[in-house]
Amino acid sequence: MAEEMKSETQTREEKLENLKKLGINPYPSTVERSATIAEIKKSKSKDEFFVAGKIASIRSHGKSTFVDVADETAMMQVYFKFDTVGEAKYDLLKNFDLGDYIEANGDLFTTKTGEITLAAKDFKLLVKTLLPVPDKWSGLKDTEIRYRKRFLDMIINPEVRKNIETRSKVVTELRAFMHKNGFIEVETPILQAIAGGASAKPFVTHYNILKQDMYLRIAPELFLKRLVVGGFEKVFEIGRQFRNEGLSHMHNPEFTSMEFYWAYQNYESLMTFTEEMIKDVVTKVNGSLKVTYQEQELNFDTPFSRISFDALIEKDCGINIYKFPEFEALKKEVLDKKIDLNFKEIKVWPKLVDELYKKVSRPKIIQPVFVTDHPVDLVPLAKAKEDEPMKSQTFQLVCAGGFELLKAYTEQNDPIEQENRFKEQVALSKAGWDESNMMDENFVEALKYGLPPTAGWGMGIERFAMILADQYSIKEVIAFPTLKNSLR
Repeated sequence: MAEEMKSETQTREEKLENLKKLGINPYPSTVERSATIAEIKKSKSKDEFFVAGKIASIRSHGKSTFVDVADETAMMQVYFKFDTVGEAKYDLLKNFDLGDYIEANGDLFTTKTGEITLAAKDFKLLVKTLLPVPDKWSGLKDTEIRYRKRFLDMIINPEVRKNIETRSKVVTELRAFMHKNGFIEVETPILQAIAGGASAKPFVTHYNILKQDMYLRIAPELFLKRLVVGGFEKVFEIGRQFRNEGLSHMHNPEFTSMEFYWAYQNYESLMTFTEEMIKDVVTKVNGSLKVTYQEQELNFDTPFSRISFDALIEKDCGINIYKFPEFEALKKEVLDKKIDLNFKEIKVWPKLVDELYKKVSRPKIIQPVFVTDHPVDLVPLAKAKEDEPMKSQTFQLVCAGGFELLKAYTEQNDPIEQENRFKEQVALSKAGWDESNMMDENFVEALKYGLPPTAGWGMGIERFAMILADQYSIKEVIAFPTLKNSLR
């Protein structure tokens, strides 16, 4: 196989040299192109067309050659005839290979088999390729190689491009929905002095000129809320987040989120807004509210059902978490119920209830459901419920066997309470929870100037795209997913 590849490469290099000797630039910088191939094939015009694209196949029959040329939109047959293009030009076709890019101009005609074809009057080479593309069925099956050589993966597997297109459509429709509802799009710092806004372990870097450590942001939340303090009532951001956590089929250390904050709203009104948004985006991207994901039919018709966090755990585990407010007591109850959790990594009560939710309850959720009212210790930036202060005014949209699509809550705007929550988080960090929030004194100061009643919301774009593209792995909807360095 290696010798065959070497021989093929050498042949292409020889053809490259032949073209150069003939005075032909194998990498010109100008291209004439009338339109995309799809547009040309639909055109009723009798004008001469210029087609540009990649050679997908070559079939020579003496003094006639048929070449299939493909661009992003479609494929078209181009007919080269010795008598039309001339001997010197026709002989150049011997130096063309599959994967080369060409430009051809001529008139359209329809073959006896009904195929729209361009009769070439002239043509030129646009790019001479030096490596052959592997065969679709035998050349690129290893998943690791697919991700490392993503450019080849996209060439060989059209479904990969379709996945990326689905993700793009999700972003486009989310952005359009926000603009339609009067939100303005902003950008907040990715390089931050304090990693805040989520319960996650950050990446640490160092800024030499300031001689201080910095963090890649884990969420834009605290800066977006500063904007609301500054007078912006409807803001959102679509951007990259970074979390120093494990890789899995649902996790990539860098991912894209959309977050928004809306003054004079609470989490109840945000649930209604969320239903409208999800329904709108799913319909426009998928064409229907019924989505097939991994052989399961999900129905995104609204309203979504609702269940509180503690009621869900009690249903699945038989444990009322608020009857066991201390870590050791809850741990004993979990062990008595023979629920298998890794207590080597669980040292505090919030982490324990979160693991019960993630490992036992969340995987059982198939149809879209709002899980509401998380324990306040899990969401230090959210307001507590006034009638049940151990619970927060929160919700998550969960579906498809545990997909946490988004999280939202009524924002904590009491600066004294927020400062106390941060202090509790610092204590939890010292007790062994490395995903707890850091103290952010500047944010507390901002709250002292007044954050109006506000509700906020955050979604992982890739997870939403996974469902709409029917992909098990998050890597399939990321153009270039994070990988371990190659051993070579």
